[in-house]
Amino acid sequence: MCFSANVSFGAGIVLSGIGLASIKKTQYRSQILFAAIPLVFAVQQITEGFLWVCLPNPASIVMQKILTYTYIFFAQIVWPILVPFSILLLEKNAGRKKILKVLAGAGIFLALYLAYCLFFFPVRANIAGHHISYFQDYPSSLRNAGIIFYALATIGPELFSTLKGMWVLGLTILISYIITAIFFEHYVLSVWCFFSSLISISVYAIIAALKKNSIATFKDNLKKI
Repeated sequence: MCFSANVSFGAGIVLSGIGLASIKKTQYRSQILFAAIPLVFAVQQITEGFLWVCLPNPASIVMQKILTYTYIFFAQIVWPILVPFSILLLEKNAGRKKILKVLAGAGIFLALYLAYCLFFFPVRANIAGHHISYFQDYPSSLRNAGIIFYALATIGPELFSTLKGMWVLGLTILISYIITAIFFEHYVLSVWCFFSSLISISVYAIIAALKKNSIATFKDNLKKI
């Protein structure tokens, strides 16, 4: 995260509670993956909290590498797969499901490429003021394509979903990325993930709305009997 270990740990604890509450609100198995998003973000934020603690200590170089790779694994490999598939499972509209399948395919393709880069190219993290910078020596020629595919996989599904409130979530995440890229150019991976984790609190609201709509539909069906 972009401030301190304490803030990262605090965000992780709050997101853990929201994630568990979201999962508790689910009615169907298809909702669990989406409801778990805040919980996954919590693990990522706690990971970065420990990284804050380890980076100033030269003796913990091994743990620094483990935590750095773990954080990047979540940021660049987990999210391009988790986001589109979790929303695909919720979608009922046949036409939109086809679009979401394409976006999920883009996410898998990107995740495989980034997993290859993470394995074969050097990465490192260091503290710069009140931020953590992640340096990834990936092929620069594919960087722009990677950004496009990442946006398609992590923001596109929200914008194409027919679920109420989902497009607002996607638009907000997009705006947060633009702001992060402008004002935190060298800390995008850390700062944007933090903002996205806070925005993902709305996951609970979406799951709660799904439950409310389901109950309302059930009552309407009873009245028709």
